[in-house]
Amino acid sequence: MSSPPGRRARLASPGTSRPSSEAREELRRRLRDLIEGNRVMIFSKSYCPHSTRVKELFSSLGVVYNILELDQVDDGASVQEVLTEISNQKTVPNIFVNKVHVGGCDRTFQAHQNGLLQKLLQDDSAHDYDLIIIGGGSGGLSCAKEAANLGKKVMVLDFVVPSPQGTTWGLGGTCVNVGCIPKKLMHQAALLGHALQDARKYGWEYNQQVKHNWEAMTEAIQSHIGSLNWGYRVTLREKGVTYVNSFGEFVDLHKIKATNKKGQETFYTASKFVIATGERPRYLGIQGDKEYCITSDDLFSLPYCPGCTLVVGASYVGLECAGFLAGLGLDVTVMVRSVLLRGFDQEMAEKVGSYLEQHGVKFQRKFTPILVQQLEKGLPGKLKVVAKSTEGPETVEGIYNTVLLAIGRDSCTRKIGLEKIGVKINEKNGKIPVNDVEQTNVPHVYAIGDILDGKPELTPVAIQAGKLLARRLFGVSLEKCDYINIPTTVFTPLEYGCCGLSEEKAIEMYKKENLEVYHTLFWPLEWTVAGRDNNTCYAKIICNKFDNERVVGFHLLGPNAGEVTQGFAAAMKCGLTKQLLDDTIGIHPTCGEVFTTLEITKSSGLDITQKGC
Repeated sequence: MSSPPGRRARLASPGTSRPSSEAREELRRRLRDLIEGNRVMIFSKSYCPHSTRVKELFSSLGVVYNILELDQVDDGASVQEVLTEISNQKTVPNIFVNKVHVGGCDRTFQAHQNGLLQKLLQDDSAHDYDLIIIGGGSGGLSCAKEAANLGKKVMVLDFVVPSPQGTTWGLGGTCVNVGCIPKKLMHQAALLGHALQDARKYGWEYNQQVKHNWEAMTEAIQSHIGSLNWGYRVTLREKGVTYVNSFGEFVDLHKIKATNKKGQETFYTASKFVIATGERPRYLGIQGDKEYCITSDDLFSLPYCPGCTLVVGASYVGLECAGFLAGLGLDVTVMVRSVLLRGFDQEMAEKVGSYLEQHGVKFQRKFTPILVQQLEKGLPGKLKVVAKSTEGPETVEGIYNTVLLAIGRDSCTRKIGLEKIGVKINEKNGKIPVNDVEQTNVPHVYAIGDILDGKPELTPVAIQAGKLLARRLFGVSLEKCDYINIPTTVFTPLEYGCCGLSEEKAIEMYKKENLEVYHTLFWPLEWTVAGRDNNTCYAKIICNKFDNERVVGFHLLGPNAGEVTQGFAAAMKCGLTKQLLDDTIGIHPTCGEVFTTLEITKSSGLDITQKGC
């Protein structure tokens, strides 16, 4: 073979007179210039046989490539170190094709065998967009706006397939339209109802009958959501992001088909793609479920009061909905197949359930529906539910106005053409496995949000991951999303906030004998005059005894738990220990101060009930 069509790249030394951090940034910029300025860029070592194989492959394809031999440049070790940060690959050869990181020798030959390499070699300038994002939820919008800020040409495809009941919504995804936002507002409506009861104890006198108007509440909430939808559209327009209200589906490695609600198809191409399609509620697969049941997709814009309601499922969605519906004065039953709040600390979960039960929510444990039958039409109508025990042949029947399914969510990944471009999914749950930079097995395709396999399904996580991904994709940062110690809150009538590990998970990771659990019951001052339950609110921290009693789990059941947990989550990011909590002076009288005075351990067996404030 004649000499290969390879050109040696030059990498001028950034010099040693500057501070090392400045030199490092200059080196990173120069490496980026090589990656973005060459159709094929190979970082190699002249004596590496794997590098030689890759060069021969590109030569055989007649492709001109550029080489940087790391063993023949000044400070090659530093070059390789920075290159590792850029590509997340420590070895050579390290190959980029049209700005896309292909990988090493094995991945390059694999890409050649399955046709991916040939597709990547197509002229990048022929693409319509630098980045197309499928999904206009929190993560997708965050990624789109950040990429546009960096001067990239970006498109967002977003399309809401109507629920079986015909419910649809605008731009913004689950959180804004049928999740966090309307949920928190309905939670607030229920809290206000409870506050009205407390008000009399505080001296407020009122004689007129107080009742709740469902229609007025939903109209106000939907009006607010509508303003958010519009705001997102305006923001995308101002940033130069193309928004298309169409269903996106891959038809080729760099081509996507967009189908609008009229069935009209348009095709677009991009250099890179981000999948941010989220999830939708799951159905039971029994007679009458899709015909007569609703989900959280429908509840928040339901045009009539749901009346006597059966909530099927004890996930956080199920318990939150059961809580605010009961708080609005409705008759609510929760049907539980197994445990409450699967994946959360089970001691806390049972305390959440106990509080709900004390405040009117009925629980039907170890049952699952097998039939939903309509008895009467109406708004609401009347439904019969037949359920079977999970532990034997026993069946029960119940009559309800509304059946709300909250049994989990399915990833929206199976109908968007991933199989056509070779993106792998977890066949059991439809989620997409990615590496630590949210990259799928297809190098130019990334995924963020609830569809990631093994990652938290939380809106702020998707927002953070989307923003950082855009910065990495377009060369301004190497920062990765940190999925450790992410705080969250279950907005049941008595809120449950947590950060870090459940007690079960902590024991699994560290063993029980290596942990110390500090805990207490407490009575919020605001509850004393109102005569609310003493010794219901609960706080606990889980500490690793052999790591300076570092707090590895934080758990709070009490009013405003979300607000309190957010502050302590920042402390946990900084390595919070029990001693640091002890050294912190509390704000009196607040609920949060209880964490600065924790003394009793579970292992001591001492009584934690409170006698005063």
